[in-house]
Amino acid sequence: MTLILIRGGGDLASGVALRLHRAGFQVLISELEQPLAVRRAVSFCEAVYEGQWQVEEVTALRVESEAHTIAAFEQGQIPVIVDPDLANLPTFNPSTGSGQRLQLSAVIDARLLKRPPEPLTISTPLLIGLGPGFIAGENCQALIETQRGHTLGRVFWRGASNPDSGQPDGEPGRVLRAPADGQFIGYAQIGEHIEPGQVIAEVAGQPISAPFAGVLRGLIRPGLVVSRGLKVGDLDARDKREYCFLVSDKALAIGGAALEAILAYQTLNDGR
Repeated sequence: MTLILIRGGGDLASGVALRLHRAGFQVLISELEQPLAVRRAVSFCEAVYEGQWQVEEVTALRVESEAHTIAAFEQGQIPVIVDPDLANLPTFNPSTGSGQRLQLSAVIDARLLKRPPEPLTISTPLLIGLGPGFIAGENCQALIETQRGHTLGRVFWRGASNPDSGQPDGEPGRVLRAPADGQFIGYAQIGEHIEPGQVIAEVAGQPISAPFAGVLRGLIRPGLVVSRGLKVGDLDARDKREYCFLVSDKALAIGGAALEAILAYQTLNDGR
């Protein structure tokens, strides 16, 4: 039975995990001890804090052991392990309930570091990189474009992605950033309608106010210590609350590309 390891559990990584899970793959997510996802409602990394988290009727479960991981798979869940450096991954010696052993088939780096990644410390036949920092044929086998536009979701087996523009997709004002270093205090809730000028949060006594009316599509977890300039919120002028709790079209496109890359690689190597 094949296993796909995804590094990162934010909203784009969760779109990848969701599509692969629905396609029948076993998916394991590795995360930081304190994930910084903004679109928390649709990010499996919230399981790190909550113990378990559901996105579009698929449940992720924080796991602490190999046995716990196998049990999550047997229950149709996505296990999330706190292991950012991949130093304590399960060995998967036990068989699953179906009598099949799990074998790592691919690693997908969905951390969106936007810089060249550190060398992988584990062995995998296929490394798929998401976005800037990856060069297919050099530091990964396959690269998926993450920038919106005509090439979004395309799989490349040679070359680099579009360079990081430094700007968010869509309306630049929708991204809310920390005005200072310090502890993040939130006042609004994801899914809440926000009026212009409304104080959404604060850091070190400095308020973060809404630049326009809309729905709060994402907000970093209150209580975390943040640095000045960090993305901490996402305000959506479309003002549709249901969008806050659905994986985005962008995440699904990238997830479909990951599925394409895995199947294409398997087909190529099965034919050898």
